[in-house]
Amino acid sequence: MAEKTIVLFCGLGMSTSSMVRKMQKAAEAQGKDYSIAAYALSEESLYAPTADAVLIGPQVRYELENMRKRNPGTPIADIPMRTYGLMDGAGALALAEEIMKK
Repeated sequence: MAEKTIVLFCGLGMSTSSMVRKMQKAAEAQGKDYSIAAYALSEESLYAPTADAVLIGPQVRYELENMRKRNPGTPIADIPMRTYGLMDGAGALALAEEIMKK
């Protein structure tokens, strides 16, 4: 069983799928056991409440505050445009780990 669950959301869950793969590679390289998955924003109510960290893609950044209100107690952050554009899995993983500590 994975140590922590990290969930990513975007418009349809498609573009974040690439980020998930990059994050999984980064986690493996660091010897960390995380469950990382991507979903469409419409599936937020199914997956956000049980996640240890939620990251959202820049294309749905406008939903950040609403998501925080709907999921109190769940750490949620938006992936910076540069991190997302470069598909920087290690950077996104570091962001997820940072918000899990808070």
